Amino acid sequence: MQKKIVRREYQEEATSPFDELHPLLRRVYAARRVQSLQELDNTFGKLIPFHLLLGIEEAVQLLARAVMQNQSILIVGDFDADGATSTAVAIRALRSFGAEQVSFLVPNRFAYGYGLTPELVAVAKDRAPDLIVTVDNGIANHAGVDAARALGIKVIVTDHHLAAPTLPMADAIVNPNQPKDPFPSKNLAGVGVIFYVMLALRRHLQNIGWFAEKSLPEPNMSRLLDIVALGTVADLVPLDHNNRILVHQGLRRIRSGQGIPGIIALLELSNRDFRRAVTTDLGFAVAARLNAAGRLDDMSLGIECLLCDDPLRVREIARQLDQLNDERKHIEHDMQTQALQVLQKLTSTLQGELPRGLCLFDEAWHQGVIGILAARIKDRFHRPAIVFAPGHNSELKGSARSITGLHIRDVLALIDVQYPGLIIKFGGHAMAAGLTIACERIAEFSRIFDEVVSAQVTEAQLQHCLISDGELEVDEFDLAVAAMIREAGPWGQAFPEPLFDDTFKILEQRIVGEKHLKLKLSKAEKVLDAVAFFVDVKAWPNYRCQFIRAAYRLDINEYKGRQSTQLIIEYLEAV
Repeated sequence: MQKKIVRREYQEEATSPFDELHPLLRRVYAARRVQSLQELDNTFGKLIPFHLLLGIEEAVQLLARAVMQNQSILIVGDFDADGATSTAVAIRALRSFGAEQVSFLVPNRFAYGYGLTPELVAVAKDRAPDLIVTVDNGIANHAGVDAARALGIKVIVTDHHLAAPTLPMADAIVNPNQPKDPFPSKNLAGVGVIFYVMLALRRHLQNIGWFAEKSLPEPNMSRLLDIVALGTVADLVPLDHNNRILVHQGLRRIRSGQGIPGIIALLELSNRDFRRAVTTDLGFAVAARLNAAGRLDDMSLGIECLLCDDPLRVREIARQLDQLNDERKHIEHDMQTQALQVLQKLTSTLQGELPRGLCLFDEAWHQGVIGILAARIKDRFHRPAIVFAPGHNSELKGSARSITGLHIRDVLALIDVQYPGLIIKFGGHAMAAGLTIACERIAEFSRIFDEVVSAQVTEAQLQHCLISDGELEVDEFDLAVAAMIREAGPWGQAFPEPLFDDTFKILEQRIVGEKHLKLKLSKAEKVLDAVAFFVDVKAWPNYRCQFIRAAYRLDINEYKGRQSTQLIIEYLEAV
């Protein structure tokens, strides 16, 4: 799909608070609506205080009683990276507080579905827990909470997903997105929510003298921040100031070699240097391999990787996760090929015009990979996409991904109101959601989804725009500038890494690794190395092309101990 490069609009104030910063950073921060130096202060003490979370006091009282009375605590997680990291944070923290009976249970997506379902409670019953704590789920699991409480099990829900009109009847709920919650940041990931609960629990146990009474060292909660950073980045929540603090502090631990063995092992297995780790390393290297466990097998393996402190055992788990990730790639590739063939036929039938809301289904597709496929289709065609795979009892499981400006969960909620019974269940965020429908209603749902999306998006929103921070000066193609940009983050969702655009002369071009375009470019007298990943090898290299316009990131390439600047090209076109 043709992309359009659009430059960010920004306005620097006459008296900027960033006068001492490099002009490039002033421009970048102004374009991201940063208004004060305080918003760039990523020290731990600048976190929003935990007492602002609604329900946190009730949760702390229940947890403190469970720890002090040696009750059995069961953490019920989710099968993605946010769920895995949330589970690991809860268990590591509780064990450091002196909890002796703490374990976890993660639903197998193929057997139990999402969250604390009644079926999962039936499995949990055999462990005889006194207290269930959900992490990254639970806000929509009314029946599961009821089933647990009917068995005499107390339930604390910690979650960050949007709440339904009614809340489950849990003993305590901590979720910044529940009604009337005053917590100013609504962007915490599930791992951020449980980290806040554990911060509050530690403070309570400190205040009552628990650690001194039990001769326990007072836990250093910063030791969990590498895990918190991983889950926050993996779940693609907006990196507002509060989340940037969590991610920045976690990356600091990883870079200093203080990360947990599981994260370090997965970085090394991905050929990433932990000493130079950035958010993209956490997302594309570590989280991808953790998620592979939940997509194809059982996320318990991923959680074990995050809990294990034995370097030899961790490396073995990391290798298993890497193998699962390779298998996931093969499955995804086959599914993507099939999906593109379906879309080509659909485009031909509709005389070149795709629906504004895309729905795809194949009986052979793997339920664990539909989320990734939906993201790939959304990126390729810049349309909200839902990909379905067979579930149980003649049901289809769907995974939805959206474009900027269209809240996908709200779209599903509107469909649910206007067409009662069409969606069996749903939940999610602005950009990603999951749902279940009856198999025989896929055609009906596809038509209605397209109609609802079409009523809410404009033609302009369907244009795939790359938002650029403009041109770099020739003297800014420099290692020091690249390092400055790297350290000016952390970059991520809603706080994007700077993207620049310019026109360059091609000096050399060749394919490497079968699908990546390696380039040598020039601007003025400056010669620049560049690489564009996953190009169309039918179109590139193009030896008739002398100039390109490119949208790119300024990066640091390290080879045999030598560092050099490199342009990572996100998009290029001949000019």
